Amino acid sequence: MKIKKVEVVDFGLTEFKAEQRKVWDKNGRRPPWSASGPVANPMTPYPRYSAYRPSWMPPANSTANPSAGVLVTADDGSQGFSVFYWADFLGSIISDYLGPRIQGEPAMATEKIYDMMVRLCAPFGASGLASYAVSAIDLALWDLKGKVLDKPVYELIGGPQKDFIKCYPTGGDVDWHMELGFPATKLPCPYGPHDGLDGLHKNVELIAATREIVGQDIEIMLDCWMAFDVEYTVKLAERLRPYQLSWIEETLRPEEFSAHQELRRRLPWQILATGEHWYTTKPFFEAARSHVADILQPDIGWVGGLTPLIKICAIAEAAGLSVVPHGGAITPYGQHAILSMPAVRWGEYYIGSPPGVSLADAVLMPGVPYAVDGKLIPSDAPGFGVALKPENFTIIR
Repeated sequence: MKIKKVEVVDFGLTEFKAEQRKVWDKNGRRPPWSASGPVANPMTPYPRYSAYRPSWMPPANSTANPSAGVLVTADDGSQGFSVFYWADFLGSIISDYLGPRIQGEPAMATEKIYDMMVRLCAPFGASGLASYAVSAIDLALWDLKGKVLDKPVYELIGGPQKDFIKCYPTGGDVDWHMELGFPATKLPCPYGPHDGLDGLHKNVELIAATREIVGQDIEIMLDCWMAFDVEYTVKLAERLRPYQLSWIEETLRPEEFSAHQELRRRLPWQILATGEHWYTTKPFFEAARSHVADILQPDIGWVGGLTPLIKICAIAEAAGLSVVPHGGAITPYGQHAILSMPAVRWGEYYIGSPPGVSLADAVLMPGVPYAVDGKLIPSDAPGFGVALKPENFTIIR
């Protein structure tokens, strides 16, 4: 069974999200945390963009960052599907560059095809948006493989390692997180180095207030989204030590590897997490070898797909580290990986919908399982279990 074609398709997500928004407007108690308020980010030094991340980083499935699907078809008619964002940028890489070069290859040979795609990207680099494109095709091939074998993907990569996925929410609506029954909460850090001592004090006040709200039996994490330098991270971590954070996440930009090493030296006691903006397996191997982080956070839709994520979990396990895939529990792709991999003990569940809106009305796309009381069980349908029909797709390219 050979790959016949790789197509980029519109699968109706824009319409689905528009209907979701109507439910949000009707049932939401207040605007979500993501609608306003500062979030520290790499552009914080520049006032034009510092206050609001979407001012320069368009949200997924927006006009400036549209979604699309990859549909891989084999010569026997079998098909696999995955979703990706930045469709205007990635569509050409997928359909015009990578797709034609893997046509005719064995459709079940996910290791071979992943290796080919990474090598094909070598002239311009296999990181960044190129890695997003590789991820989309890799995930579609795993979906195809599961459908051909009539098995959920998690059965193809070792079977369930846990009975359910224990989830923590990411977002600023902590009271809503607790009402939903989550056992932890991860906060976006609002201020960074360029906000001075006032911003530093406000960050500490936020964590102190959160600890007061949730009590001592709920875990708290802090997401710093590449906004800090070493000095600021050390200052903030020392001030937050009394509040027993489970980890501090992604304080530094991904390419600053020597800074990660220095941060580890300066904060030997602090649990550090990072990796959502690392691509392929190589930086994770280097991080594990030097122990610059305790928790590795590859994004299955960015790192290259399921194929490298499995390898990263093996690297982490061998080094005594853990893995928490970035945003993993809200996508069918991440859900299957998390359920199967012993190195993963948490599923990150991003919540950008308004408080009061059921998580059933805030799923990424139709049919995706959602968390109930902080627990989630992936679909056991073949492939990734995505409830979309290819006959309803429109080919874009």
